[in-house]
Amino acid sequence: MHDRQNVSSGAPWEKTVGYSRAVRINNMVLVSGTVASDAEGRPQGQDSYDQCRFIFEKIARALREAGAEFEDVVRTRAFLIDAKHLAGFQKAHGEIFAKIRPAATAVVVKELIAPEFFVEIEADAIVD
Repeated sequence: MHDRQNVSSGAPWEKTVGYSRAVRINNMVLVSGTVASDAEGRPQGQDSYDQCRFIFEKIARALREAGAEFEDVVRTRAFLIDAKHLAGFQKAHGEIFAKIRPAATAVVVKELIAPEFFVEIEADAIVD
């Protein structure tokens, strides 16, 4: 039997779609793909850097609620709608993870859930 904690960000589609912002199982915390939307689903941020900063704030809240911090992150994954958004992602990611240095992946995809979103980010953490 695993200890399980589901973390919600309050996004309207979490219950409808059937997912959690993050799930903690024992010492692992897995944060779902996160876009720059507020609790009502409205896009936030004018460019990829702004969106990434907003996303990382959402991820930080989910990690904290699950008992983790950025220092516990061992992997990030970023999905970008265009390679031109890579620099904004790299800058925001580096501001947080330059010393932590998790395994990281960034890929360009055809599109995300809505055209206003330039980046979607996932994070996995392991806590003691």
